[in-house]
Amino acid sequence: MDTVSPWVLVAALVFLILCSAFFAMAETALMAANKFRLRSLAKRGHRGAITTLWLLDRTDKLLSLILIANTLVNAMATVLATAIAILLFGYEESVIAIAIALLVFVLIVFAEIAPKFIGATYPETISLVASTLLRPMMAVSKPLIWFVNLFVRLFLKILRVKPADGAAQHRVSPEELRAIVLESGNFIPQKHKSILLNLFDLETVSIEDIMTPRSQIEALNLAVPVAELKAQLTTCYHNKLPVYEGEINRIIGILHVRHAVALLNEEDELSIAHFRELLTTPYFIPQDTSVFTQLQYFQENKERLGIIVDEYGEVQGLVTLDDIIEEMIGDFTTSVPGAARGDSVCWDARGECLLEGTAPLREINKRLGLAFPLDGPKTVNGLMLEQLQEIPDAPISLKIGNVVIEVIQVKDQAIKVVKLTRPPAY
Repeated sequence: MDTVSPWVLVAALVFLILCSAFFAMAETALMAANKFRLRSLAKRGHRGAITTLWLLDRTDKLLSLILIANTLVNAMATVLATAIAILLFGYEESVIAIAIALLVFVLIVFAEIAPKFIGATYPETISLVASTLLRPMMAVSKPLIWFVNLFVRLFLKILRVKPADGAAQHRVSPEELRAIVLESGNFIPQKHKSILLNLFDLETVSIEDIMTPRSQIEALNLAVPVAELKAQLTTCYHNKLPVYEGEINRIIGILHVRHAVALLNEEDELSIAHFRELLTTPYFIPQDTSVFTQLQYFQENKERLGIIVDEYGEVQGLVTLDDIIEEMIGDFTTSVPGAARGDSVCWDARGECLLEGTAPLREINKRLGLAFPLDGPKTVNGLMLEQLQEIPDAPISLKIGNVVIEVIQVKDQAIKVVKLTRPPAY
């Protein structure tokens, strides 16, 4: 030892500290790296990303390599620091203790905390560089890693700890996907982000939430005179109409309006039989079907319109493929005359908003930023009747949450118009 220059030992000590810093920084960077970004780079042929993913698929071996190397480097650094202290100051116990204490401080600050901060700040950049050095080291250290892991697995077996499945760790739950989309910042345009979030909600939204209610269905009644049918067809707004006999629960088919209009141009006397010949079989949907499931059913059955029925077979409403698409990407079709437009649902300067009783609570929550409960009634009328337990016969106000709802008009045993008032400090 006396023949070795102290500066050589100091240089070797500095090198070991840098190696320790490298392993600490590489470990943090590899564990914090965005695997989705790495996979994207790997698909484009980035060799560093491919190597990094290869290492991350062998996390147990990777961590073993880093920890073994870091432990050996720190042990060698301790030996060198002790040797330097002895070489310069002799076998003074106090000097050796101070030298080891200084080395521990240097290792903590410059070889642990600072490198790990850097690794966590630039995970992808550092992991791409570090992986090119760690892979050949793993190949060289394979026997040592196997030997150490043999005892590790034995110890874990005694503790009854089962190693995590690598494939399972890579799976992402819907909640995690939602979080990724929400935290994407400017990487995903706001409109695209909204569509993705709506897709995640499809499993929790039922057909009943987006259907056209029974009272608003435009349908043909074959029990009325042909003249009335002709008048309705010439003014109807939809491409397809449900057809019933006598009352709405007796739907017998779906009429394509374009085919019926062709009949109106014929000179022959029209009869109910002519309309019956044009009917297609109606498609019925249970009211508790989820929107996502129904989208799949529409695709499998080549349907675009379904009649929603309850457990007793009574018609509750109607839903179309367009309704489901609008639930995902927003309104895009022309509004039906008399239907409430979504952009008209907003607070005025006084903090008030007039709504029809048939307005869906989900739409109100979205447009007005409210939190009306959605696990019960689906409309304002239903919510008010549930709260009041009766049909009001005079103007009445009710506070739900921090919003006051005032009944403006009641007609035909239903609340037709209400006024919402938000608190001044809303």
